[in-house]
Amino acid sequence: MTERDNKRLRAFACSALTAARRARKRALRLVGVVRELVGDDAYERYLAHWYRQHADESLPLDRKAFFKMEQERKWNGIRRCC
Repeated sequence: MTERDNKRLRAFACSALTAARRARKRALRLVGVVRELVGDDAYERYLAHWYRQHADESLPLDRKAFFKMEQERKWNGIRRCC
């Protein structure tokens, strides 16, 4: 292999690595969007809010208690269309 071939090979490997990093970054962003749409990140968002707004109060709910509270909030009360 010549020096020129080595330079081309290194440039190709570098560009392939850069493309792979970009693809990974996009995939992680997509996963984050999907998690937000389906509500899978609700507990993480709750914790972020709690630490911003209520850090001086008692401890935040654990994941299980938070899920139970959210289910009760969602399904208790009036359930009708009109």
